[in-house]
Amino acid sequence: MRLTERFPAFTSRDFKLFWSAQFISNVGTQMQFVALNWQVYTLTHSAFALGLIGFFRFVPILFFSLIGGAVADAHNRKKLQFITIAVYIILSLILAITDFTKTINVLIIFIITVFTAVNLSFDGPARQAFIPTLVEKKHLSSAMSLNSIMYQTALIIGPSIAGLLIAKTSLGLIYALNAASFIFVLVSLIFIKNKGEVEGIPSKISFSAIIEGLAFVKTKTMVWSTMMLDFFSTFFSSATALIPIYAKDILAVGPTGLGLLYSAQAIGAVIAGLFIAHQHNLRRQGMVLLVSVGFYALGTIVFGFSRLFIISFLALVVVGAGDSISTILRNTIRNLETPDYIRGRMTSVNMIFFMGGPQLGDFEAGMLAGYMGAPFSVVTGGVATLFVIAIMAKKLPIMRRYDRHVSQII
Repeated sequence: MRLTERFPAFTSRDFKLFWSAQFISNVGTQMQFVALNWQVYTLTHSAFALGLIGFFRFVPILFFSLIGGAVADAHNRKKLQFITIAVYIILSLILAITDFTKTINVLIIFIITVFTAVNLSFDGPARQAFIPTLVEKKHLSSAMSLNSIMYQTALIIGPSIAGLLIAKTSLGLIYALNAASFIFVLVSLIFIKNKGEVEGIPSKISFSAIIEGLAFVKTKTMVWSTMMLDFFSTFFSSATALIPIYAKDILAVGPTGLGLLYSAQAIGAVIAGLFIAHQHNLRRQGMVLLVSVGFYALGTIVFGFSRLFIISFLALVVVGAGDSISTILRNTIRNLETPDYIRGRMTSVNMIFFMGGPQLGDFEAGMLAGYMGAPFSVVTGGVATLFVIAIMAKKLPIMRRYDRHVSQII
């Protein structure tokens, strides 16, 4: 079977270009993510400081993402990405220069984190609204699966490379490589034929436009309910921020083990993503969504209890598999339910939940770990997620019973 038969979204030249460039860029981004967390922990030896990274990643999104969504529905999404990618390059170069000159400190890292989050508030809605326009609507589910696989594969490669580079060279090189990776996105945007214009009449940037986006989400039960499930599950079961503590103090596996632990979730996610992409007769998607989040929570609990590297690694593989399945389902449903003229604003609302859950979860996990220890923080988070699943399954039967024909969503 040819690749385009397995993944029909690849029949689009524009999508292939953008997907390939995004893959390279995501590898660089994940390298920088690991490097930043490792540098903060080695500078401070503080779980609280790790938690603050998540806090500073989220707060700007809370304030700016709705504006970013309105901008994405009012202006050319392709041109917006030229601007946001340029900003990413500048911010990464600042990190590289300050590390090379030995002037980097936690305050600089926190400031760059804030500006990166502000930039993401405008880049995210524009990019997520741009992607569905690169493929035929019938290939949207294929595009969502490929995006998930691409992102999760970058999560395998990026942290693994970062772990090796941390052990062998300076962190500044990682930041510089991330800056270089964004150049591939700029080049892809130049060669993509899609103009990036909003279909229909673009909205105006106004308070009423923002309210219209919020009202739209409110009327779509499967849209807002999947956002809520995403938020609470990742808030409680976010163990990512504490991985440096496990690698350094609990499992004692060092930088190389750190990279492998960060990669474990992505390995499970890629396997699950490939599996789901070929399940053309999958039924009861709502129940599959809830069960997949359940596995995400159970994997988190096992990881919290584990003191053996292999068990911790496999537990994170399960976490990644559960997260991948639920992510593909959620993203496809939301994009199919949302017209292009308001997709940027829907995405901006989703960003608050999508980013808020794990980033506030990182903050909460770091705070709780500082008082009670990392294992307690991780295990209680997994248990809380199981309670969230049970409550949503009971209170929202539409989610539990959701069973549209698979060709429409996966």
